[in-house]
Amino acid sequence: MLQLIYVSTARSGVAIDLKDILARSRRNNMRDGITGLLHAKGRRFLQALEGEPATVEAAYTRIAADPRHFALVVLSRRVVEAREFGDWAMAHDDGKGAIVEQVAALVQNAAPSVRGTFEGFAGMRAA
Repeated sequence: MLQLIYVSTARSGVAIDLKDILARSRRNNMRDGITGLLHAKGRRFLQALEGEPATVEAAYTRIAADPRHFALVVLSRRVVEAREFGDWAMAHDDGKGAIVEQVAALVQNAAPSVRGTFEGFAGMRAA
């Protein structure tokens, strides 16, 4: 199973509709057998995708071609024996300061380096 983690930034002037992004992600990922975590922080996104290598690579290619964001950087591409994120989830900053705890709970089964990446991202101020 492949786990791919990347960051990206929404382009200026692009409206960010997290509910729509989540609905589309859930539909596409369920169809493709992909799980993971999408964390949105201001205009920045951090996402982990897990599944069969061909479907994860196809999903990333589709995401990378989306003109609504830019500066995609793959942080990690590694083979995992089991899904570290379980069911698909999405975290976002609700402005109440609980995001760090929410993300910590979502990444509790991930490798230490993956946990550190998501927890550090959650602790950053929005851009």
